[in-house]
Amino acid sequence: MNQTKDTVTAASKADVTNTAETVAVTAPASKSVSHRYLMGAALAHGTSIVRHTLESRDLERTRAILCAAGAKMEELPESTPSSGAWRVTGMDGRPSGGTAAAPLSCDVEESGTTCRLLTAVLAAGHGVFRIHGAGRMHERPIAELTNALATLGAKTVFEEKPDCPPCVITADGLDPARCGGTVELGMDISSQYFSGLLLAAPMGPSPLTLSLGGGKAVSWPYVGLTLQCLTDYGIRFEVQTRTDAAAPWQTLPHGAWRQLAEARPGCLRVTVHPGRYQAGEYTVEGDWSGASYLLAAGALGRRPVRVDGLRADSLQGDRAMLEILQKMGAQVSVEPQAVTVYPSRLHGVELDMGHCPDLVPTVAMLAAFAQGSTRIRNVAHLRHKESDRIKAPATELAKTGVIVDELSDGMLVNGLGGRNNGKPNHPVLPEGQSLSAHNDHRIAMSLALLDLCLPEATVRSRLDDPSVVSKSFPQFWNVWGRLA
Repeated sequence: MNQTKDTVTAASKADVTNTAETVAVTAPASKSVSHRYLMGAALAHGTSIVRHTLESRDLERTRAILCAAGAKMEELPESTPSSGAWRVTGMDGRPSGGTAAAPLSCDVEESGTTCRLLTAVLAAGHGVFRIHGAGRMHERPIAELTNALATLGAKTVFEEKPDCPPCVITADGLDPARCGGTVELGMDISSQYFSGLLLAAPMGPSPLTLSLGGGKAVSWPYVGLTLQCLTDYGIRFEVQTRTDAAAPWQTLPHGAWRQLAEARPGCLRVTVHPGRYQAGEYTVEGDWSGASYLLAAGALGRRPVRVDGLRADSLQGDRAMLEILQKMGAQVSVEPQAVTVYPSRLHGVELDMGHCPDLVPTVAMLAAFAQGSTRIRNVAHLRHKESDRIKAPATELAKTGVIVDELSDGMLVNGLGGRNNGKPNHPVLPEGQSLSAHNDHRIAMSLALLDLCLPEATVRSRLDDPSVVSKSFPQFWNVWGRLA
């Protein structure tokens, strides 16, 4: 969406249930962008300032590992509990590990982004690195990435479950010459393998071409964020596309990759040239993923919600929340740096969410309140996240009287809105019924939307672990208190 002036959807006034005083909140900093820009600063030659980083457990892990590998980070006085500002002295493209007898410990905890991006980045360094974590992290496969790294010279030994952390990587730089200068990598499960290698590629001695393989490409917009990071840090690359596997490659004009809404296997490749990450001053934009719960509250609650700090022209895939809300019938007002959502009657829709899978728990909650059924598809890979993000929403919504059918590639949510047969027309959480976050920050925050159909906010007190939100949005419950 490229709107740069205030616009409102065509939802009729009859579809808006309330136009009470608007509640204004600020979006958290983008987790995805924070990871990438701190990595860029840590790999740079010289000192950078990175502002408005998300302060969360995941980012703590990324900072700690980067510092252990050779960077220095100093928190600036302007930092707040929710928005960080850091002076970063870079390692000049030389991540340093330990020895075979004493590998550098790289504890990612439960941060998949930290694990996948830094596995590639550290493999471009020198020494021995032990990648390990907690919870389901030791069940999340990374073999597609480590196999690609092996063709470039890195050696990986898995300690427990095959193809999953914990693992030990022995690195002596990545050399594209070992594989003819081209690596093919799929995005069937995650785009982070591709992004990780993009971030690592400038540290090699010669150009590296990453060719998109596999059967499909999930979460392509996150690769766009990585390309934007490389651009901002002065790294040179070219993006080529073609219409089909038999057609000639076409090099996109400078910056034209920003208009790519999707990528097709066999029809896209990126060539990254060797270069130094350039130190500078960088500011992280607001997070559409974290804002999704706040925007949804505007549609489901009694008062409009304005979320400041969101770029309407962002490359973040979860900006799709705008289109999803509109498609479901919500009234939405868009400004260049803010979005307002008004209380609205929603209806079921069919959605391909392969490009914005992190929104699925939020959209499942919206669908539970909507009239009719909502089909969410192309997200089979969600079963391999911090929780099974298909089963978890289905399990918790069942407690409120909402039937969710688990499908091979998604779910079918049978909404309760508009019922007139004597049954409730919204989810109902019985008194005393507990809820489980499934040890997943996104499940916990999406469940908070149930507060909007209760006489008083009680979801936090019924969750088995409300603190799990610290993974990506530590201030969530403080912000949520203004909305529920």
